[in-house]
Amino acid sequence: MKNIKYILIFAILIVSGKLFAQQEPSFTLYKYNMNVINPAYAGTNGITELNLNFRSQWVNLDNSPVTQSIILSKPINDKIGLGVSIINDQVDIFKETNFAIDFSYKLQLSETSDLFLGLKAGGYSFSADYLSKGLQGDPAFSKNTNRFNATFGAGAYLKVKKFYATLSFPNFLNGQRVEKTNDLGGYVKSVDKTHIYAGAGYEFDVNENVSFLPSVMGRFVQGAPASIDLTGMFDIYDKIELGGSYRLDDSFSAIALLKMGNWFQLGYAYEFTTSDVKNYSDGTHEIMLRFDLEPNKKSAQVIAE
Repeated sequence: MKNIKYILIFAILIVSGKLFAQQEPSFTLYKYNMNVINPAYAGTNGITELNLNFRSQWVNLDNSPVTQSIILSKPINDKIGLGVSIINDQVDIFKETNFAIDFSYKLQLSETSDLFLGLKAGGYSFSADYLSKGLQGDPAFSKNTNRFNATFGAGAYLKVKKFYATLSFPNFLNGQRVEKTNDLGGYVKSVDKTHIYAGAGYEFDVNENVSFLPSVMGRFVQGAPASIDLTGMFDIYDKIELGGSYRLDDSFSAIALLKMGNWFQLGYAYEFTTSDVKNYSDGTHEIMLRFDLEPNKKSAQVIAE
């Protein structure tokens, strides 16, 4: 029985190590939550925004990933934007809470194009509750793991009329998360690896009331397959967006965004995986609430249009 417990805990560590190979949280509604990956996005809409996001991955699968985030961004003037973010992520016995401050600076390239450059600085606390698995008898698991690591990243965001492109490195630092051995000779070590995000999107006018908004986002990190999202949304009367997303070799998502006046947006995504996890889970749910804290102030995007 003791050996079974060892196998179980190391299996969890290995699986989590694969998850931690992609340590940054994964969001389907990334277009509406861009600050989480790119500090250059802070304040680019010209208004003060509060964004809340909740993601429950692989529902009905015990101890599956759950992520919550809160992001506040604000333009300080026509050149500088600031953002603050808190992201909580939990997978089984592993819990991580990220804190970051974003800074962005606008370079006007022409009358219709702007380049925003950003920096992200902060840190995260990481904990692993090994004792909850009943392995107190093993010296390797005689106490839980608690660590704090600093983070530092950068990004760029280009806006040209109805086109945008994004490139970001949310964290350059190699913080350590897990390092464990036991008397069976097992060893697991997990450290941060630099993630690279690159994407683009465009708005096509179908007619005066409907627009089509295709976008692509790629996430690249050493030790894990590239993650590519292809998204297509229809904006109808500037009141509702409907569409979907396909993550290559991973999942499909149905997405809806409801715009209530000029102060509140409600987004929802239902994601169903194409992997074997679909046999044990009812899919993934993601909800986003976005508040415009300056509802009487037109965004920079609206002014440009």
